[in-house]
Amino acid sequence: MPDEQQQQQTQRSPQPSNGNGSDEHEKQQNQALEKARSLVLLLATLATAITYQAGLNPPGGLWQSDGGSIYKIGDPILLTTNPRRYKAFYYCNSVAFVASLVAIVLVRKKTLHHHNALEAAMVLDLFGLIGAYAAGSCRDVSTSIYAMALAGVVLVYVVIHVVLLTLDHKDGSASARGNDETSLEEKNDAELVEKRRKRLLLFAILAATITYQAGLTPPGGFLVQDDSHTGRHAGDPVLLNNYPRRYTAFFYCNSVSFMLSIALIILLVNPNLYHPAIRSNALSVCTAAGLIGIMGGYAAGCTQHLKTSIYIFALAAVVLSTVVLLAAVFLVIHLKKQDDNANCNRRAAREAPGEEEEEASAVAAEVPNAMGAEHRAPQGAKARREGKRAHAKRKYLMLLGILVASVTYQAGLAPPGGAWQSNDGTHTAGDPVMHDYRRARYLAFFYSNSTSFVASVIVIVLLLPEPLHEHDKWWWLWLGVMNATIVLDLLGLLIAYAAGSSRTWKTSVYVSALVLAVLAYFAIHVLLSSWSPDYL
Repeated sequence: MPDEQQQQQTQRSPQPSNGNGSDEHEKQQNQALEKARSLVLLLATLATAITYQAGLNPPGGLWQSDGGSIYKIGDPILLTTNPRRYKAFYYCNSVAFVASLVAIVLVRKKTLHHHNALEAAMVLDLFGLIGAYAAGSCRDVSTSIYAMALAGVVLVYVVIHVVLLTLDHKDGSASARGNDETSLEEKNDAELVEKRRKRLLLFAILAATITYQAGLTPPGGFLVQDDSHTGRHAGDPVLLNNYPRRYTAFFYCNSVSFMLSIALIILLVNPNLYHPAIRSNALSVCTAAGLIGIMGGYAAGCTQHLKTSIYIFALAAVVLSTVVLLAAVFLVIHLKKQDDNANCNRRAAREAPGEEEEEASAVAAEVPNAMGAEHRAPQGAKARREGKRAHAKRKYLMLLGILVASVTYQAGLAPPGGAWQSNDGTHTAGDPVMHDYRRARYLAFFYSNSTSFVASVIVIVLLLPEPLHEHDKWWWLWLGVMNATIVLDLLGLLIAYAAGSSRTWKTSVYVSALVLAVLAYFAIHVLLSSWSPDYL
């Protein structure tokens, strides 16, 4: 009997570990559910916004006059000139809109997460966006096929990139190390991959938002009547009618960025896909290509003149040179601080008596090795805190850069004051109205907006390479550079707002005065809170 009881106890002994394992598994499952919820909610919210706007303001524009029994004023032009294409756009856009609404409503239902229903809804949403973009941004079947094929090209590239760079990824070296060390490295690697995933996903969703809108409503607007000279019809883009090559450049740059963003979102939904893709930097390459596409689309679409496009690239070179100069200045300051600290240490060592130095070295030599283990935990906790701070700063800078790039991209393609809708002796259809009547104000807006846009893109590019942020010394150096670039970014945004939102210099001065008033308010608030801790 005692032997039987002992056997029963030994059989029951593994049960607590199984319970801990199930708790850990449940915790990981809950974390995965929360990640899926945040992903679905962010994507569904932005998809709802852009599909709602696209449904109310369809591509091709609206008729500005009655056409008898054929069409009425306010009807979509594309529905009259190309009804099949309009219906394809309309139903694809509606599918994406409805799928987004359903996902937002049902995002809190846990049972749907276990069956991956919401992820399936988001994939349906993304394919709806692809179909609506291909139908609404083009006027012929071949161009629509080319646009949709871009997404497939991106997916094929990512697969090839991952396969080629992960052939010899596992070399068996991990088995030679201890299990604890290996598990710790795997955990840190998983956390790093997850952080990079969040930043890439944020970029992809917002980039898809702005490029979807820009593709459906291209710069310059749409023709409101047929053009007998070029053979273009009402509803065709004005830029395509006036400068076909420039419109083609804008269209494909914008389409590449949009399809790249959609492909990134699809890849970032599935952990089995994004883990190897992030580790091999395939998604970072796609993100950089998407940024180049956005830059090309901005340069081609914000103006109808080649000289101005060249100025934009020259402006990008100037901003990039400024960033390099700032990096050099911060590096010199950092090296000077290091030299000063080294000189102070040498001076203190020379002033200290030799006997005290020998005693200190002897005491240090007698310190047991076990003391190092006592300090590893606090140092590890400090390193984790610093890592979280650095991740929070990178996420904040990425969010700020993407948001500013989004608004400046849209403002550059659709400038304040609108664009001419017809040719005249003094202006060309598609040119900004403000450029002809308030040239100085328009130039102030245009170049300030372009400076802010370029600075935002550079900040995003600086945040992509992981080796720049692995070492603390270089990370804080780049942080200073990016903070200075963000200040330039916001200053350009402020000037563009002051120049573009008003039509008189007096109002622009008032806007600048408001900035000073807000800064004075914050200064007074800080002074009062520092003098009186109970102020808040």
